[in-house]
Amino acid sequence: MKLLAIETAAESCSAALLIDGEISLRSQLQPRKQSELIMPMLDELLLEAGLKPAQLNAIAFGCGPGSFTGVRIAAGVAQGVAYGADLPVVRVSTLAALAQGHYRISGYKRVLPAFDARMQEVYWGCYEVQQSGLMQAQFPDEIAAADKVTLPQGESWHGVGGGWESYGDQLFAVLGSVLETVTPDLHCSAHDVALLGAEGFKQGEAVAAEEALPQYLRDDVAKKPAHPIRFG
Repeated sequence: MKLLAIETAAESCSAALLIDGEISLRSQLQPRKQSELIMPMLDELLLEAGLKPAQLNAIAFGCGPGSFTGVRIAAGVAQGVAYGADLPVVRVSTLAALAQGHYRISGYKRVLPAFDARMQEVYWGCYEVQQSGLMQAQFPDEIAAADKVTLPQGESWHGVGGGWESYGDQLFAVLGSVLETVTPDLHCSAHDVALLGAEGFKQGEAVAAEEALPQYLRDDVAKKPAHPIRFG
């Protein structure tokens, strides 16, 4: 399995190359510079591995929710590579990838990822690790007022992501005793987009390049196709 992963939905920009379970990563925390950084990262990973895009099995990208511009960059780059090399694309929830990353780093199996959606709202998810070692959602990702998020089942939950920094008081008030820890400063990584993308590919979730669209969640955002960025 050879898969290239892209993540630019928030402040961090990263790319990962998964080859038969081994992952190489390039990552920089450079807000608003994703469009400048992502293509050189992809070029470097492929050159280092001695691969051309056409030798890959698939592309995966963090499809959102997240920054409107960042998500569109990821979608556009993924579409461009996929078009140029005739590859399928796997859309990976950025909330799922953030939860996966938190588990990978901390070992916490129940994770509540949250991004700041502005206007007193959060992009919200509820994820548990399965026997496969991969995160699975208890319910679909949502956008909600911070004091009206959907509550998880069970106890021993761990919050992660910038939404906890922005609206921690409201979230604490809602979640009460089921919350154990909060890590607001962890960023989503292409490493985890690669892990989840590879599983999605195995499960038959890949789509054609023209269907590789962002996930915005907010109803008032027009879901127009991202403009593909051609891979030279």
